[in-house]
Amino acid sequence: MDTPTGAAIEANLQHVHEAIAQACSTCGRAPESVRLLCVSKTKGEDLIKAAYGAGERHFGESYISEAVDKIESLRAQGFHDIVWHFIGPIQSNKTKHIAAHFDVVESVERLKILERLSVQRPEGLPPLKVMIQVNISQEEQKQGCEIEELPGLLAAASSLPKLELVGLMGVARIDADEAELNAQFGQLKALQERFVGQYPSLTELSMGMTHDLGPAIAQGSTEVRIGTAIFGERDYSKMHAH
Repeated sequence: MDTPTGAAIEANLQHVHEAIAQACSTCGRAPESVRLLCVSKTKGEDLIKAAYGAGERHFGESYISEAVDKIESLRAQGFHDIVWHFIGPIQSNKTKHIAAHFDVVESVERLKILERLSVQRPEGLPPLKVMIQVNISQEEQKQGCEIEELPGLLAAASSLPKLELVGLMGVARIDADEAELNAQFGQLKALQERFVGQYPSLTELSMGMTHDLGPAIAQGSTEVRIGTAIFGERDYSKMHAH
């Protein structure tokens, strides 16, 4: 599998930012109201450095052991202003590493995980920013809490020490048509609007990926998670157990 060059990464990023700007223009939003999260899972440090060199600072990872290796290595090389987001499924035995190394966790769906992240956040670090992932696609195998579980999770995330509740995250059904995408993303926006009065810090909406960023932005996304369109297809053959 060909690895894109630094120049290719820069060109890809330009195209992604243009797509974000176009989607924003279509629905009357400012391009700077949507943050790009570069999904760097399975990608090497050289590609992250290329995106960093093009101005990117927010990177998303899903596999904890791979991510910790990259985070520690890049910090040792002086890359201290990267904001690391954890966006994958969270097992209880991984929370210690997430709490110690990441700045933002977007994929929280259970109270137990919130409690462990709070207890395990090291002293001296700022609060760990937390988003609650909601199962907006209503697929059984999809990650995310059910809507009726959300009030309890928001209450816990806002009250636990060492955590800072910042928003909601959702993943639409991969084969949804535009009407379904609008409905699923619109549901997450409606939930944010429903609870933001009670939790004023609940301002982030992480929704939209390479294939569905247009409807996500139209429905109010503040962050799109893009990997393939920046770094190329992922090669999982080299992955070790996590």
